[in-house]
Amino acid sequence: MTQAPLQQYEEIAAHLRTAIREGVYAPGDPLPSESELGRTFGSARGTVRHAIATLKNEGLISSGQGRRSRVLNTVPSQSFDGAISFTEWCRSSGIRPGQQTQWVMRRPADPTLAAPLHLPDRAPVVSVLRLRLMDDVPAMVERLNYPLEVGKHVLNFDTDSGSIYQRLLDAGVDIDHVTRTIDAVGADADDAELLQVPEGTPLLRVRRRAFTSEGTPIESSDDRYLPDQASFTLTSMRGAPSSASMVSA
Repeated sequence: MTQAPLQQYEEIAAHLRTAIREGVYAPGDPLPSESELGRTFGSARGTVRHAIATLKNEGLISSGQGRRSRVLNTVPSQSFDGAISFTEWCRSSGIRPGQQTQWVMRRPADPTLAAPLHLPDRAPVVSVLRLRLMDDVPAMVERLNYPLEVGKHVLNFDTDSGSIYQRLLDAGVDIDHVTRTIDAVGADADDAELLQVPEGTPLLRVRRRAFTSEGTPIESSDDRYLPDQASFTLTSMRGAPSSASMVSA
């Protein structure tokens, strides 16, 4: 599946997002004016304002209110699509995503897999193992598992062509909310071979479950990142609830 080209406001936002992440603009620094950005990108003012509004919504920059917007943070807040889709996360970060599928299979669920999907033991599931790339560099090993009713849309999809998440959305799958549990594990033999690191190398593990609007689990995944390729940050504000919770192991 070919990814749609970025719209011009997305290109401007991606350029500024990358510049902020790489320290070209540090917290407190002003961004170029709308007219300067318009000249740089050959864009109309409305297009530039759309890009600026995107970064404001991500919490990266302040509201200008007649003044130049200033950098608030170097890490954008994450959209729902970015939280569940590696492809969308990379695109929003100005990174070229890639994937190398190791296998896709239908198989009976063992107890450890059946439980998070609320399935009976030996129920059919569709499982995927992929190496994910960031600008052609190995970054993450992805293990995805779906009940057959959802996974059937993956079985007839070229998983080397792009986003499985987008494929499921296109097929009408109801993906309403997700939970993520983050911890650290040592690379096992498969991880080490795919990521080209020694066994036991510390990896950042993100275990994700996706649910329908009625609360039915439709995905159980295990993503293992090289820690020099990804990290997680959370901003909490006094008096406001946080979506993150610390739990005992």
